[in-house]
Amino acid sequence: MLDRSGPAGFPRTRGSLVERLRDAATPVRRDAFDALVQGYWKPVYKHVRLTWRLSREDAEDAVQGFFALAYEREWLARFDPALAHFRTFLRTCVDRFVQNERQAALALKRGGGGVILPLDFVGAEGELARHEPADPVDQDELFRREFVRSLFASAVEQVREECRLAGKEAQFRLFERYDLGPEDRTTYADLARETDLPVTQVTNHLAAVRRMFRARVLEQLRALSGSEDEFRAEARAVLGIEIS
Repeated sequence: MLDRSGPAGFPRTRGSLVERLRDAATPVRRDAFDALVQGYWKPVYKHVRLTWRLSREDAEDAVQGFFALAYEREWLARFDPALAHFRTFLRTCVDRFVQNERQAALALKRGGGGVILPLDFVGAEGELARHEPADPVDQDELFRREFVRSLFASAVEQVREECRLAGKEAQFRLFERYDLGPEDRTTYADLARETDLPVTQVTNHLAAVRRMFRARVLEQLRALSGSEDEFRAEARAVLGIEIS
């Protein structure tokens, strides 16, 4: 129930993580790759679970194996923004990996000497159980939806922490109650009565936290997109925001 009206906060300027994968300095490439993994691993995990019908353990190993080889062989640095969006390119790489190298990848069992990434597969599996589609869906749409879900969850946690550090937990709770809670027809007047605040103050608090949320989403979109054109398209699709 996120309000998409009003001015959106702009992300702090920083280059795309995809661009930094080609940096000559190894630490820069590694930091960019690690950040991309954090942004995309969960949609990748859910994609291989639902599309390839891998078991939970095999899906975990496939995700670990894919990202390990993607870094070692610099697969993601080959991305060409003129050919596809980065998310589409990534999903294609994952599908090719699972199809052509699944047996080798799944040989990287726990304790087998592979690079193990600190990923919360238990949490991802819980989300999958709650949100698994009842009917087959277009795989591009499924991957996009899970990417957005992961993106929003990360932005919410960032805003939660920012509000905590700034002593604005009450403002975040209003946002959590109205925008993130069940659609139970809660009104601003209801929140005002519950918190003993004027409706105008409830309105202002919600607007402020929404701006923070949109700014965090846009920051991540800019970092995880393969080009400025892709970033603008993603901002429009995800938040309904036109960025010039």
